[in-house]
Amino acid sequence: MKAYRSFFRIRFLNGLQYRAAAAAGVATQFAWGAMEILMFRAFYLAAPASFPMGFEQLSAYVWLQQALLALFAPWMLDGEILEAITGGGVAYELTRPLNLYAMWFTKNLAMRLSRAVLRCAPILLVAFALPAPYGLTLPPDAVALAAFAVTGALAALVVCAFCMLIYISTFYTLNPMGVRVVVMSMTELLAGGLVPLPFMPDGLRAALELTPFAGMQNLPLRAYSGELAGAALLRAAGLQAFWLAALVVLGILLMRAALRRVVVQGG
Repeated sequence: MKAYRSFFRIRFLNGLQYRAAAAAGVATQFAWGAMEILMFRAFYLAAPASFPMGFEQLSAYVWLQQALLALFAPWMLDGEILEAITGGGVAYELTRPLNLYAMWFTKNLAMRLSRAVLRCAPILLVAFALPAPYGLTLPPDAVALAAFAVTGALAALVVCAFCMLIYISTFYTLNPMGVRVVVMSMTELLAGGLVPLPFMPDGLRAALELTPFAGMQNLPLRAYSGELAGAALLRAAGLQAFWLAALVVLGILLMRAALRRVVVQGG
């Protein structure tokens, strides 16, 4: 366990060094968040009763989504891990007396946390300063805040477990680009990145809420504003925990199978 904590600390501190990239990301996310809120505002003004979320709840969803993008975006992958697979560096990783799955999972989580720490504070400060209903407001009560914290932590772990499947698939595809393009296109829609899941047609929404994608950014962002609460929140959190366990077990099994047939060329 001490070794994994060391890997986490090293990867986290390394991620904090990329301040220029973080500043560029913050500017992009400000622009994207503002554009998205203004676009939705035009629709809300036309028919405010036609939407499943209040506009203030939607604004909170969008600003938190932008602030925590690095934490919850499944398409944001660790280039070092991909390079280790495609460049043969995995051979050095295998010489360590550590579980490769656990080590990469730890590195992936540390990378995401470091990027989120660099980017979230400026976005949250400005979002809280914006006037209602365009800005970010505090949760309605302590229960919503606690639900956001718990489901947010689980969501980050679900995202990491899902990304581990992408890393493992690179053992078979050799080039991760195709998988990354498919995952980016698919998860942005299915995880509520383009529009919140409550905006989906009822049948599609009900189906998506049973998938691991609903346990990513969709769940904690809706819990924060109180839009998802009570028994529905408990069911969603239970399903989120189930998918976390299922994805981890699947990833471990696939990793074992991949390492049994891995071939490292060169010398």
